[in-house]
Amino acid sequence: MTTVAGLVPYLGGALAVGGVAVAASRRRELMVRWCVWALGVPLVTAAFWLGPPGIAVLASLVGVIAVAEYGGLLRLGPLDRAVLGAAVVGLVLAAWLTPGEVLRVAAAGALVIAGVPLLSGDAEHGLRRLGAGLLGRVWLGALAGLVPLGALGLVLFVAVSIADIVAYAAGRRLGGPRLSPLSPAKRWSGTLAGAAAGLLTLAALSSLTWQTAVAVAVGGPLGDLLESMVKRGARAKDAGNWLAGSGGLLDRIDSLLVALAVLLVLG
Repeated sequence: MTTVAGLVPYLGGALAVGGVAVAASRRRELMVRWCVWALGVPLVTAAFWLGPPGIAVLASLVGVIAVAEYGGLLRLGPLDRAVLGAAVVGLVLAAWLTPGEVLRVAAAGALVIAGVPLLSGDAEHGLRRLGAGLLGRVWLGALAGLVPLGALGLVLFVAVSIADIVAYAAGRRLGGPRLSPLSPAKRWSGTLAGAAAGLLTLAALSSLTWQTAVAVAVGGPLGDLLESMVKRGARAKDAGNWLAGSGGLLDRIDSLLVALAVLLVLG
């Protein structure tokens, strides 16, 4: 399997090629997105280079931001968001410091999340808060899987990102049947093309197994549809508006989260 050091030339080359292509397109939206990637990719790579401590810090930071965006979409109050954020960060830290206690920490976090609406006696919105909290716990808690995966987690991120980009471009060009009513812009043609690109990326990075293949080809698109379902329920276009050209952070990691969960279940 490719190491973090082995990934650096590929990531640098991809950014360089992407920069040339974006400059040739002269499209401002693409230029803004490329600038975000040019800043973010080195930071993410550096965190993985540091090993479990760096990955845990990165996953915790991403988890806190994702919880804030998710809580905003589902109109969770400050206490619900704080408890969910603590549960996600606690699971990440457990995966780093006490991996043998991950299941216990996960169960404890779920109980605390459930206890907030129960103890507040919220008969009107308690069920919605409970469901939203537990969904967030499972979905965003998948970030803890980055710690034990190490470099493979970075490979998965790269493969899912490339699959997303190819799926978007191919779907618009090829057209065809829609993938799901949850996301009318997505087409089966794009999803299949994206899956093929993701698998080729895994193969190029010496990380292609049946587990990683299923995670990228199946988990990635499901993660995108899951966020689409949440955003449609919230009547929102994006999870946030602070990430230039990309909406929110959750919009960028939605596919990765379910891909991680699938890989952990299979792996």
